[in-house]
Amino acid sequence: MKAVQLKGLTAAQLVERYRELSARHGHAIEAGNHKAANRDFDAIVAINNELRTRGIEAHRQLLSLLNDQEPGTRCWAAIDVLAFAPQEGERVLAELAKVPKSLVGLTAEMTLHQWKAGEYKPR
Repeated sequence: MKAVQLKGLTAAQLVERYRELSARHGHAIEAGNHKAANRDFDAIVAINNELRTRGIEAHRQLLSLLNDQEPGTRCWAAIDVLAFAPQEGERVLAELAKVPKSLVGLTAEMTLHQWKAGEYKPR
């Protein structure tokens, strides 16, 4: 998505688009389809950046996704809320890391490990 397109959306619309893309990304990761996952990656990052530029209240709307039914969405949201809600983000990443034979779970586990080691510093 282009930055101009994102600026025309409300925070709620951005969060919904983030939810859709992160769910699709999670499915692609689990299927081993890196090309499809890569297509969504940049758009998810762009939406997170747009929410962040709108201020903490807009960015905090990602907290609602920590309970989404899709593991990919929960993982993305948990990673992106670490900057302002570390306890909530850590909790969700730890839950996802327990899922056996899951590439999303592996992503959660590795991110949590890097976060706790001080190697991952969210913006």
